[in-house]
Order: sequence, then structure tokens, then C-alpha cells
Amino acid sequence: MKKIILSVFVATALLSCKNENKTADDATKETEEVAMNTEALEAEAEFNLTPIEHATAVFEFGDSVFYIDPVGGAEAFEGQPDPDVILVTDIHGDHLNQATLKAVATPETTIYAPQAVFDQLEGPIRAQVTVINNEEAKSWDGYTLTAIPMYNLREEAKQFHTKGRGNGYVLEKDGMRVYFSGDTEDIPEMRNLENIDKAYVCMNLPYTMTVESAADGVIAFKPKEVYPYHFRGKDGLSDVEKFKGIVDSANVGTEVMLLDWYPNGAE
Repeated sequence: MKKIILSVFVATALLSCKNENKTADDATKETEEVAMNTEALEAEAEFNLTPIEHATAVFEFGDSVFYIDPVGGAEAFEGQPDPDVILVTDIHGDHLNQATLKAVATPETTIYAPQAVFDQLEGPIRAQVTVINNEEAKSWDGYTLTAIPMYNLREEAKQFHTKGRGNGYVLEKDGMRVYFSGDTEDIPEMRNLENIDKAYVCMNLPYTMTVESAADGVIAFKPKEVYPYHFRGKDGLSDVEKFKGIVDSANVGTEVMLLDWYPNGAE
């Protein structure tokens, strides 16, 4: 009888230990999952953009500070950190201003721009430019920058942006992919983009595309988030609320984010 009682006690003890180990293993697994989720959130939090105006912005991505299409003079960037990298999309004055570019670039800043932009630059700033043209990619320090075509499709607008001259950009780091459309219409190269986390998409007439066309393109490539930008046209600001309504109603999983790109008004 004592042997039976002893055997039951040992079995119960072993089962209790096994359950305790299982609970500990489960807790460890849960901790690891929380840590992985936290790391994923931290990776997303590495991107932070501040609109300056229209097509111009400052953003921090990973360990670097980027300016895109810096115009408006040095005063437009007061209080902003110096750029490690500058991206220029096109030759028009709302994207390229040599005086501003030279004022904000430090000697250590790298500038990425299409050949058409490089050809217009004068002076020592040219030595800081890496030319990147449509469909080309450049990589450095864990970043990959791919130049995406940007151009007009409508016959009445083709003279504004010819295919091959300017660049949209996809910038990627640690699995996060960010797209800036530049001045474009609803082109196949935009519609065919994949796995875009944040998309900055233009919409203004007569220079780029309608709100409806922009929404249709976004619905096609389904970024996680889309930010209307560059939406001041000849007759004022485009209806970004309408854009939001069209994209929201499509239920493709894209969240429309509206930022203040015109702190100084529409003019």
C-alpha cells in the first residue's frame, strides 16, 4: 500500500513539474512574440515625415535625414536637421531650385537626381550628385533607392512631363517601402507597384492627374497608407476629401492620411 501511495505521489509531482515547465515555456513564447511585435512597431516608427510645402518635405528614415525636392529657400527649413540625403524628382521650379539646394546641402550630403536635373546644375554642387534614371537602383547603408518613371498620359498634358526625364522614387530599408510619385499620371509603372507601406501621390490639374485618376491608381497597387501631396493646381487645391472617399469606398485596405502641405495657403 505504501508503494502505491509513493507511486501516485511521484507521478503527481512529475505531472506538476511538466505543467510548470509548459507554463514557463508558454510565457517565454509569449514574451518572444511581444518582443517581435514591438520590434515590428519600432521598425515602422523609424519613418517620420514633415511636410514643408507642396512637393517639398523632410523625413527621417532609419538613421538618416532626407529632403525631397527642397525649394523655398533656406528659411523654409529653419529648425530642421541637416540632410544626409536629398532626392530631386524633376527640373520644374517646384522641385528644383538651385539656390535652395545649395543652401541646405552640407558638404557631406549626397544628392540623387535624374540626368535632366544634373544637366541644369552649376558649380561644385554637381560633385555631390549621383545620377539615377528610370528603373535604376542605388544602394547604400541598408537603403535601396529605385527610380520609378513619372510622366503624363493625356495628350493635352504630355508636354508637362515627358517619359524618362523625371523620377518618382521607392525608398526601402528594413523591409519598409516608401513611394513618392513625383509628377505623374495614373501610369502602369505606378499601378504595378507592390508591397508599398507609405505612398505619397500627386493630384493636380493640368499638370499631373485628376483626383479620380489618382484614386484609381492607388486602388490598383493598394499601399498600406496613402498621403495626397502635390495637390495645388492651376485653379487651387484639389479635393483630397473626395480622393479619400473614393479610396475608402473601395475597401482595399489602404488608409488615406491627410497632412497639411500648404501651411501658407494655396497660393
